[in-house]
Amino acid sequence: MRDFLNEIAEHATEALSDPDPVRRAQIQMKRPLPKRFYKEVSVGGDEGSGYSVLLDGKTVKTPARKALTVPTKALAELVAAEWEAQVSEVDPARMPVTRLVNTALDAIAADPLPVRDDIVRFCESDLLCYRADTPEALIERQAKAWDPVIEWAASTLGARFILVQGIMHQTQPHEAVTAFAKAVAKHENAIALASLHTVTTLTGSALLAIAFAEGHLDADTAWHLSHVDEDWTTEHWGEDAEATARRAAKTIELQAAAAVFHALTQAA
Repeated sequence: MRDFLNEIAEHATEALSDPDPVRRAQIQMKRPLPKRFYKEVSVGGDEGSGYSVLLDGKTVKTPARKALTVPTKALAELVAAEWEAQVSEVDPARMPVTRLVNTALDAIAADPLPVRDDIVRFCESDLLCYRADTPEALIERQAKAWDPVIEWAASTLGARFILVQGIMHQTQPHEAVTAFAKAVAKHENAIALASLHTVTTLTGSALLAIAFAEGHLDADTAWHLSHVDEDWTTEHWGEDAEATARRAAKTIELQAAAAVFHALTQAA
């Protein structure tokens, strides 16, 4: 078991070495995958000690050799479902929930502040604040899609951001960034932060991530809003096969992050 899981961890670490999910899959395909040897996947533990994923009764470990233990049974069941879905081989590239939880436990739990700060930094140059200056139809589409989120942030979070046309950097008001940081600080759990950071980086918008976290937007809506510009380009210039494949891979990552975040709130 130990050697087998070490081998899986090595594969997972290499697959996570590139931020592009398509590239990660390509890396993973370069070397043979470890065979599935286990028969039974189960969940053990309780609310007090946390819930672990078990392979034939033995706890799964993260790449850093920590027990893969999570706060809720719902989340453990999500992870377990990925292990159960492996057929003849164990492919970390097809286990986005497990990878995200591993990242949270190994890289964030000991010091969550850098990740929290990175999310806040995104709001200072947020996708939703930078608007096209032409054509008029795209300007209107962006306003229709994004203005409600900007208005929600102002009225609900007290974070009033400045909008700018073009790509010239706009320094956002300190008060807006501070108010936004308070909203992010509510999410202290390392796994929740990992989920929100994933949503932020995939969408290019910390505002969309927090709107999702606060229940103002569902994940599908946030994902759609993050692609206003890309959809406009596709409509007018045609579809790019590579971009479409990359978006499909990122969609899977986004859905996994959303599922993890919601599973943290489900009682046992």
